[in-house]
Amino acid sequence: MPKPERHIFICLNSRPPGHPKGCCTAGGAQELLTEFAEQLEARDLKSRFRLTRTGCLGPCEAGPIVLIYPESVMYGRVSPGDVSEIIEEHLLGDRPVERLRVPAELW
Repeated sequence: MPKPERHIFICLNSRPPGHPKGCCTAGGAQELLTEFAEQLEARDLKSRFRLTRTGCLGPCEAGPIVLIYPESVMYGRVSPGDVSEIIEEHLLGDRPVERLRVPAELW
């Protein structure tokens, strides 16, 4: 497999219901992962971008979290409806989606 242009990490950490920090899984992270996988497949982009599920990435209160390398751009409160914009703007257009970026004090 060739080196990917970017690596997309999606937090799938899970905590018990009612935990004060919350968790990305309860916020819909599995659906988010599925949407990324389906869109990358449909657009024939799987060879350019690598998609990986992770454990906790830190700012649980801002989940679901998506982290994109090599730029180290962290997105928060990402929904499946945001996936097309992230692909078009960030992955293909080299412009991070500012409205979804996690504040610097959390990252």
